[in-house]
Amino acid sequence: MSELVQTEMKPFIQGVWEKEQFGQPTQVQASAIPLILDGKDVLAESPTGTGKTLAYLLPVLNKIDPDKKAIQVVILASSQELVMQILQEVQKWSEGSGIRSASFIGGANVKRQLEKLKKSPHIIAGTPGRLFELIKQKKVKMHEVKTIVLDEGDQLLTHEHLPTVQNIIRSALADRQVVLFSATLSKYVEKEAKDLMKDPEVIRIEKDETIQAGKVEHIYFIAEQREKLKLLEKVSRLSEAKVLVFIKDIGNLTVAGEKLAFNGIETALLHSDLNKDKRKNALKDFRTGKVNMLLATDVAARGLDIKGVTHVVHLDFPKDIEQYVHRSGRTGRFGADGTVISLVTEREERELKKFCRELNIPVERRVFFKGDIVSPEERR
Repeated sequence: MSELVQTEMKPFIQGVWEKEQFGQPTQVQASAIPLILDGKDVLAESPTGTGKTLAYLLPVLNKIDPDKKAIQVVILASSQELVMQILQEVQKWSEGSGIRSASFIGGANVKRQLEKLKKSPHIIAGTPGRLFELIKQKKVKMHEVKTIVLDEGDQLLTHEHLPTVQNIIRSALADRQVVLFSATLSKYVEKEAKDLMKDPEVIRIEKDETIQAGKVEHIYFIAEQREKLKLLEKVSRLSEAKVLVFIKDIGNLTVAGEKLAFNGIETALLHSDLNKDKRKNALKDFRTGKVNMLLATDVAARGLDIKGVTHVVHLDFPKDIEQYVHRSGRTGRFGADGTVISLVTEREERELKKFCRELNIPVERRVFFKGDIVSPEERR
């Protein structure tokens, strides 16, 4: 077992670490865990798939006093799916510790959520809107909250969520600890985060050498906007493919789903207008392989750990380089290989090449020939 876990962590955490057969912590875990245990504010940037959740979760669980009845830790995330995923991790890692946890998400039954609060959870995960509502109603009491975590923090500090997040943080103790984790930290996010923190320690991991990286190929197809769905159909028919497709708005996503269904291609859809059960079923169908293609908006798919994604497709071009990085990071995780496909118009092709130059990633043009992906030369 790793020395850090053996010397710093309580037995219940050590037990799960052994059961999961984890070896050494990843770089972000080795950097962040001692700082969070020490009570420091932390601002951490580390690529997708480097174990950021455990980098904050293990130290905050370690610090919880199960004999107290108050909420001691609040974890904020921007989507319902991410909140539920975090809660599952909390439950797994706190087994046998006496630590109680609960989740609070928009769209869920308020009465049932109030029932959860009667059980006096020690750690809660939630979306900002719902959590702030409960704080204003004095149902969630923040006076003993020691640590607030912003997971996928760049999503939480957008103009839309920022005032709510600021209010939640200000409602806690003056000497609270604030930690933020994200795969990308823009200058704007860093500035806003620092305004909410006290002398934060900044961690930047560019590439984690402790994780065996899979080979990820970046390729693109040129097509007019209206032709992109035809290419997507071909991608869905690739053998053994598990495809995550990014579409920027809900209207286009719904239309794409309907057109693909009309052509006999079953997909799952994930976006914020769907109710909780539909979103849950969409993820389940994709995870279990009932469908091999998930159409998602950026917010809905952020931070989700979906194993075995073979292809990420940018159907709509990403709005900036950070979005390209976040989307593309959903494949090639934990040593698996993956392919990132951009479906671009000629104008978008220039932008894509610019992104890849900045990221120092080779990107190649491809075409379909007899159902396979080949280079334009091979087709001749």
